[in-house]
Amino acid sequence: MAERGGRGSGGHGSLDKSITLPPDEIFRNLENAKRFAIDIGGSLTKLAYYSTVQHKVARVRSFDHSGKDIENEPLYEITVQEEITARLHFIKFENTYIETCLDFIKDHLVNTETKVIKATGGGAYKFKDLIEKKLGLKVDKEDVMTCLIKGCNFVLRNIPHEVFAYQKDSDTEFRFQTNDPNIFPYLLVNIGSGVSIVKVETEDKFEWIGGSSIGGGTFWGLGALLTKTKKFDELLQLASKGQHTNVDMLVKDVYGGAYQTLGLSGNLIASSFGKSTTADKEFSKEDMAKSLLHMISNDIGQLACLYAKLHNLEKIYFGGFFIRGHPVTMRTITYSINFFSKGEVQALFLRHEGYLGAIGAFLKGAEQDNPNQYSWGENYAGSSGLMSTSPDVYPMQRTRSGTFDMLEMDRLERPLVNLPLLKDPSTYIPDTVDLTDDAMARKYWLTCFEEALDGVAKRAAASQPDSMDALERAEKFRQKYWNKLQTLRQQPFAYGTLTVRSLLDTREHCLNEFNFPDPYSKIKQKENGIALKCFHSVIESLDSLDWEERQFALVKGLLAGNVFDWGAKAVSDVLESEPQFGFEEAKSKLQERPWLQDSYNQWLERLKEGPPHKCALIFADNSGIDIILGVFPFVRELLSRGTEVILACNSGPALNDVTYSESLIVTERIAAMDPIIQSALKEEKLLLVQTGSSSPCLDLSRLDKGLAVLVRERKTDLVIIEGMGRAIHTNYYAAFKCESLKLAVIKNSWLADRLGGKIFSVIFKYEVPCQ
Repeated sequence: MAERGGRGSGGHGSLDKSITLPPDEIFRNLENAKRFAIDIGGSLTKLAYYSTVQHKVARVRSFDHSGKDIENEPLYEITVQEEITARLHFIKFENTYIETCLDFIKDHLVNTETKVIKATGGGAYKFKDLIEKKLGLKVDKEDVMTCLIKGCNFVLRNIPHEVFAYQKDSDTEFRFQTNDPNIFPYLLVNIGSGVSIVKVETEDKFEWIGGSSIGGGTFWGLGALLTKTKKFDELLQLASKGQHTNVDMLVKDVYGGAYQTLGLSGNLIASSFGKSTTADKEFSKEDMAKSLLHMISNDIGQLACLYAKLHNLEKIYFGGFFIRGHPVTMRTITYSINFFSKGEVQALFLRHEGYLGAIGAFLKGAEQDNPNQYSWGENYAGSSGLMSTSPDVYPMQRTRSGTFDMLEMDRLERPLVNLPLLKDPSTYIPDTVDLTDDAMARKYWLTCFEEALDGVAKRAAASQPDSMDALERAEKFRQKYWNKLQTLRQQPFAYGTLTVRSLLDTREHCLNEFNFPDPYSKIKQKENGIALKCFHSVIESLDSLDWEERQFALVKGLLAGNVFDWGAKAVSDVLESEPQFGFEEAKSKLQERPWLQDSYNQWLERLKEGPPHKCALIFADNSGIDIILGVFPFVRELLSRGTEVILACNSGPALNDVTYSESLIVTERIAAMDPIIQSALKEEKLLLVQTGSSSPCLDLSRLDKGLAVLVRERKTDLVIIEGMGRAIHTNYYAAFKCESLKLAVIKNSWLADRLGGKIFSVIFKYEVPCQ
């Protein structure tokens, strides 16, 4: 990371030039940067740029088998191709480094499409000449508030765990909020030198409705006069160690206890700095700083609360340099809002509030490209994450974060929306267990991912035997992901709510970062080919059964197929040591009924007594035996009942999960063997779609828009989710407007024990929505 040298006051003559800036860690992919924006505040600079990123993707393509003996031929061809995608980079650093950073950008900038850099913030005026001289780009200044609002809307829409409430004296300081798909209206309270209070109603409609001259500048200025401390962060550190009751006059100091007539607690502040008028003593800097912080925060909190009530707004987001992620600031504002609103309004903070201006300025400069038509996702491999800035917690992390912070956002191929069948999208939480809250589960899963890391790196290298640098890249991946895990041990809130899903997704991001797009592609290719050879005999066996026996055999086949999960160590160990382990062996592993969660009888009764479903949406899990011998026979049965089927598979690879492109080839081969599948495809009663995801888990609030449209058009009335990642780690408690089936085999002993079962216990949840 950058080394820190001596600092000046931030003027041109005292800028720090002693740091070194490794391009692969901070200004990543600068040679492909196309467009820039900058937000310069009183002490921090936030730089934004757009780049095109070239990375490897795995593609599958069906062979032309016409006129050939295909018995020993691979099912399809796998190629690794170069693909160019768009990425947004946001970097935050102290103004003292601005000249060095501009020099670095100038030296490494190869080509840019624009001759203009959008700029916002008070420092845009101060550093205008320096920026134009160094970069040769014309500075085009943008309105500060417009940029803040645009940036705020962008992060609220695109980053699921962006918003959090701060909890005092809790093991989990940061309580992340469920993303409401309807982000408007809200109140943005920007606390800079003063306070601006803005009501935001739509993407382009907002109104300044009030403010105050008593803000961050007041705290800084009065604090400097009282304590002789000139630096803002040092003033906050003093406040964090102070005891305001030594300086403030409390209700009990006036009345001897609580003032019960008005319902005022005895510990409530009656007069800020009230004791200084009567006490004949010197007060400590720490106590005065704490008293001052409470005075300013209480004033801002009451003001914000009154405006929220006046305009009937329930969501208040706080931002500005006064916040800066400092726990002591967030704690006092949270208390103030809670007190004055009597708990009806919650103080909310943003994980990336420091970047809002830079994001907004960038969006203003990119309006011709209409970036809001796309969905974007945080790239965990290239983002710093939210670090605790508590003075006594993790000083090394705080120093690093205080020097350079990075946020990267990748443009997704397809726009993402909510699944229309969710009962209440505003309260939907994908993840079953919050590891930020659950210390025991957090310790287990972090250790589990650490212990699996060497094997994942080995698998990644082995997937590219012809690459000269595969081992080197695999080691870089291993080190990067290991470092992420260590960060999450110390700051589990770094990327929002910590879950098994986020750990898996971070690992996939790190694999992609070092060009391992699909480490399991050859395994999937082989297993798909083997399973297809068994398909006909499985169907023959099923067709020979009477109706009731067949329904149970179909469910058991679905569950047995789900055993074949290379992401589960208990299974991957078996698959590597016992190559002959197959479909029948998997069935024998399953728990006997009654299952751990068992509503099979209700499902069977529904099939017997109820009409056929109009359309079933099935989220598939693994390649090979799972989709071919488990899912497709089940699909075939639904089609025979007159139910249309939408089969949804991942857009991109993750572990051995089946991808959309693989499912197209597999379905084509099955259709050649089975007239029911062939007819359904031809008549568009069986539709294959992509989910928009590349995760082993499933977030139903971020699905491909085309899938959502199809679900509505086909009047889907049954959702089927299979697999441990999709139906247990996520969506175990998901509620739908229609009937749903959640099926999985638990392939982790610790998780099985926690749920009250044993390894290979079965979850079969058939749920009907309340009328």
